Amino acid sequence: MANKKIGSQTIMLENAPSIIGVSSIVGPKEGQGPLKDYFDLIINDMYYQEKSWEKAERKMMKEAVEMAIKNSKIPYNAIEYFIAGDLLNQIISAGYTARDLGLPFLGIYGACSTMAEGLALGAMIVDGGFADNVVIATSSHFCTAERQYRFPLEFGTQRPPTSQTTVTGAGAAVISSKVDNPRITYITVGKVIDMGEKNPNDMGTAMAPAAVDTIVKHFEDTKRSQDYYDLVVTGDLASIGKDIAEDLLKEKGLNLSNRYSDCGLMIFSPYQDVHAGGSGCGCAAVVFCGYIYKEMKKGRFNKVLLVTTGALMSTTSTQQGESIPCIAHAVSIENL
Repeated sequence: MANKKIGSQTIMLENAPSIIGVSSIVGPKEGQGPLKDYFDLIINDMYYQEKSWEKAERKMMKEAVEMAIKNSKIPYNAIEYFIAGDLLNQIISAGYTARDLGLPFLGIYGACSTMAEGLALGAMIVDGGFADNVVIATSSHFCTAERQYRFPLEFGTQRPPTSQTTVTGAGAAVISSKVDNPRITYITVGKVIDMGEKNPNDMGTAMAPAAVDTIVKHFEDTKRSQDYYDLVVTGDLASIGKDIAEDLLKEKGLNLSNRYSDCGLMIFSPYQDVHAGGSGCGCAAVVFCGYIYKEMKKGRFNKVLLVTTGALMSTTSTQQGESIPCIAHAVSIENL
């Protein structure tokens, strides 16, 4: 009997698993942004002393996981599952990291929604009594994403103003049955929304409807007021997508403007050359693990709704002229 499900898409976690340790590693550009003081490590070399950008991304994820476990102050052998994903084909950053870590591994793919998906699955495993400690992680890298999804950097291709800058970064979090703050209380699993957008250089427009659909459903299912959260933050809609999302939310009767932000806007300064803003699996991961989590520990934020968005496309679908299906998952994180 599904006694933990409320409404049509939301899960209420009876035992509210805790997030007991996090870590964030970012690249040089992210380390120059407004959140620079919140990150655990800023690398000064896009290769991170490796022979390829892909190996650099893998190294960031591995070190982020190890750092999160260390920050959780529990033994390494107390971690029972590793849940991770990334943007590269066949989630190779996560797969090779899992090989090196030697932990039981569940690989996931939600594009840029992977952070909330990982938090959701990890929390369900712990709340369900299947494990006491789970570590989740995700990563992205500007150079690896450009090479896979768009054009090699050597081409020097001019990007349009609607394009976003993939965040170079990795974030990891340890979810535990140990009682501590902050805790994961509700999860709203999103549906795939496709409004027919086909422009791979305008992710914000494509993903905004999915974010709105999940946010609206979360408030409907939980029956919480629009003023309940201190912060509602989407993953990486950036400037264009955020404006669209705010307009669509108002049409649905939700005015969150005074408490709504977006990780793709928070991580970079307007003076940095990032076009519409940040994106990538690592975007929401490092903003949450770096900034939001630490501010929750200080008590500045006590109730946060993290809504990460993902464009479920591939180079194959883009080349075949397909539209872009999108997803958003919401995780309610609270100090209780």
